[in-house]
Amino acid sequence: MSTPADPRFSRPGHPPATITEFEGVRSLHLGTSWEQGAMRLARPDAIELEYVQMMMSWMLFKDDPRRIVQLGLGSAALTKFCYQRFPQAQVAAAELNPNVIAICHEYFGLPPNDARLDVREMDALDFVLDPANHGTVDALQVDLYDEQARGPVLDTPEFYQACADCLAPGGIMTANVFGDFSSYDKNFLAMEGAFDAVVWLPEVHDANIVVIAFKEAPQIDFSLLYERAGEIKRRYNLPAKSWVNGLKEWMRDHAG
Repeated sequence: MSTPADPRFSRPGHPPATITEFEGVRSLHLGTSWEQGAMRLARPDAIELEYVQMMMSWMLFKDDPRRIVQLGLGSAALTKFCYQRFPQAQVAAAELNPNVIAICHEYFGLPPNDARLDVREMDALDFVLDPANHGTVDALQVDLYDEQARGPVLDTPEFYQACADCLAPGGIMTANVFGDFSSYDKNFLAMEGAFDAVVWLPEVHDANIVVIAFKEAPQIDFSLLYERAGEIKRRYNLPAKSWVNGLKEWMRDHAG
C-alpha cells in the first residue's frame, strides 16, 4: 500500500511526506523511494529499524538523561521512544519540514507537544547555534537527511562544534552518517575536531553507520558495559549487547 501526496503533508517549499505499507511495516518517504523511517503497526512504540535502535547506544553510558534532543524527526521513532521510556526527561526535536511533523502526528503516533515534549519546526543548525541550548543536552541524536539521502545535510566542523556546545557535562551525541562513501571521512574528521572521543559502530541497513561522540572521553569497562547491555535488553528490548560488541571491535581495530 502507498498513499498519494496528501495536501496536508505536501505544503509547498518542502518535499512532500508520503507513506508506504508492506508486511505490517509503515514507512515514511519524502517524495522518493528512500525510506526515511519506519514503524511496525503491531508495535508502534518500538523502534523498528536496526540503525535507529543503535542511535540509542548512548544508553550504555547514561541511564538518567534530563534532556534528550533529536535533530531530524524521521518517523518520530526516537522521539516517541524517549518521551515514553524516560518520563523524567525533557524531549525535544528540531525538524525543518512541516510535512514530516504533520504526517508523524497523523500516521506514526507522535503525540502533541506538552510540558515534556517539544517538537519544533526549525532548522537543526539554528537549534544548535542557539545559546539557550548550550550545555543543556544529555543525549543528542542527529539523523539529518533530505529526500536524496546522499549524506548528512549538515556536516561542517562548525555544525558539529555547535552540537558539542549543546551537550551538558558528560553528554553524548549519536549520529547517523549514511550516504555516499566520501561523506564518511568528512563527517568523522569534523566530529573528531569537536568532541573528546569519537567511535563508530559497524555498518548496518543499507550503509548506515552510527557514530558515538563524547563530550568527555569515557572510561571503558567492557564487563560493566555488557552488564548494562543486559539491563537495556530486559527493560527496553533493545539489542544493546551488539552495540558493546561493536565498540569492542572498533577499539580493537583502532588500538594505539
